[in-house]
Amino acid sequence: MNWRDIPSLAALKGFEAAARAGSFSAAARELNVTHAAVAQHVRAVEAHLGMSLLNREGRKMVLTDAGAQLASDLQTGFSAIIDGVTRIVEDTHASPLTVSVTPNFAEYWLMPRLCDFWTKHPDINVTVTASNDLIDLRRDGYDMAIRYGDGKNPNLQSQFLIAGDYVVVATPSLLGGRKACAIADLQDFTWLFSPNLPVYKRWAAENGLDIAACSIRELSSMSMITSAVRAGGGVSVVIRAMVEDDIASGRLIAVQEGAAPPDLGYYIVSQHGADAEKVKIFRKWLRSQV
Repeated sequence: MNWRDIPSLAALKGFEAAARAGSFSAAARELNVTHAAVAQHVRAVEAHLGMSLLNREGRKMVLTDAGAQLASDLQTGFSAIIDGVTRIVEDTHASPLTVSVTPNFAEYWLMPRLCDFWTKHPDINVTVTASNDLIDLRRDGYDMAIRYGDGKNPNLQSQFLIAGDYVVVATPSLLGGRKACAIADLQDFTWLFSPNLPVYKRWAAENGLDIAACSIRELSSMSMITSAVRAGGGVSVVIRAMVEDDIASGRLIAVQEGAAPPDLGYYIVSQHGADAEKVKIFRKWLRSQV
């Protein structure tokens, strides 16, 4: 196909509208252009093809045989274009937006907020999978993921979402009225850590906790640790963003806080060039929640 062999699409669109509407004025209203612009489009098509496509008979506009054939073919072609574009858009919105997150992030940050997205975008179906497993977005069929790290992966597009700052927390009843204090002052309490996430234990040790001398219970995930802390089962180091509401409501006490290493936090991760409209909408909504 050589596009230079046919009139411009704008001119063809103008002619098709005039032929279907039966007048330049009606076509101009449909296309939101002037009467003169439609007439110019029709003349351009006729000049390009070297033939007359319509005749004026008083106030009536009568198509020639060639004009009637071209108008019919254009209506078929433009309808196919509209149907194709509409089908792609509908399929894109109908297929679920697949998102992979960690269980802790899902339970304590995303799910309490997701109702807001459903309300604002009822046409976008979001499927959230909570897992600590490493995934390959393309291979495993995910549109995007939210992961804790430094965001430095040249093969993926990463956008910073939430800072990974630490906080030591416990219930008011467990602390017995204590408020902010040094980690060393909590040496006699039971501490909860995950063997899979040594960074938290290391941070506590660097800030005054004698690991060898304190009582430690190990749980496999941060979601389990957070639930146990909420139930009064011990003291732990968690990411502040995951317990922000608990601290604000008084359910948990922020004993001591500390900044995470530079660039460490939660990132929105997607494939390069993954710019489907539903991905853009969900990414923008996530950013609006912080």
